[in-house]
Amino acid sequence: MTPPLPERAGRRCHNVLNPLHSTHYFSPDLGRELAAVGIENERAAYFAVRAAAMGAVGAGTVTATFFNFRHELVAGHVPAVWRTASPETVLTARLRAVDATLRRLLGEDVVASGEVAEAAKLALRAAEACTRTARPLYAAHADLPVPEAPHLALWHAATLLREHRGDGHLAVLLDAGLDPVEALVSHTATGKGMAPRWALGTRGWSRHDWEAASGRLRERGLLDADGELTPDGAELRRDVEDRTDRLDRAPYEHLGAAGVERLTEIARGLLMTALAAGAFPEGMVGKA
Repeated sequence: MTPPLPERAGRRCHNVLNPLHSTHYFSPDLGRELAAVGIENERAAYFAVRAAAMGAVGAGTVTATFFNFRHELVAGHVPAVWRTASPETVLTARLRAVDATLRRLLGEDVVASGEVAEAAKLALRAAEACTRTARPLYAAHADLPVPEAPHLALWHAATLLREHRGDGHLAVLLDAGLDPVEALVSHTATGKGMAPRWALGTRGWSRHDWEAASGRLRERGLLDADGELTPDGAELRRDVEDRTDRLDRAPYEHLGAAGVERLTEIARGLLMTALAAGAFPEGMVGKA
């Protein structure tokens, strides 16, 4: 009989796989590869690489699936970006950027290691139990071929698991009555979300939008006058994550407790190496 997963084992695994997926968004390699196909604006590049798996979609689809970006910001770049480079071209450029990023952050020896190959097999095994229904970003990426190189296969599997959890997370946020800005504000208030200046600088919202969302959260008793979560607010955020865990349990149950533990162990080591190599900008996460 398969032993049950420890509590929050899937979330812990996600929390080390997701940043490995995300390293390329902050990489100069992505900017270089997208510029080579004509996409020089960094916001347009982000929208293009994450949405490309869905095809030449419009701004409405990107806003709906990305959730916390201001629609007007999205519409300033989508669908115009597809006139510069097709989704197929963008996907090819993205994979080149991921390859360069992982080689630079992890080193050639790590990229070629047995641990990376093992992690790729484990992550792909977990992704076998992901489901397409009502999960548009996951479903679109699941239709892409698995890269042959183990480090790229690991990144691809991490992408599938990240988008699968993310699609479910959005459903939970909607049910919790949190709009895009309220979700950002309340997540930042946990100390684990994107710092306000990063959220405002990348998501298209103004300081007025942020303060208005904070006011709505205060009216609901979720945020106090100092911008900290109240006990009810903290409970709501815990409930959001717990319900997301439940919607995302299938991949990790499929992999099994031992597999999840091993994948988490390897991915954590890879993430620590990437962080030490400067994978993410300083001050990106936190309340400041």
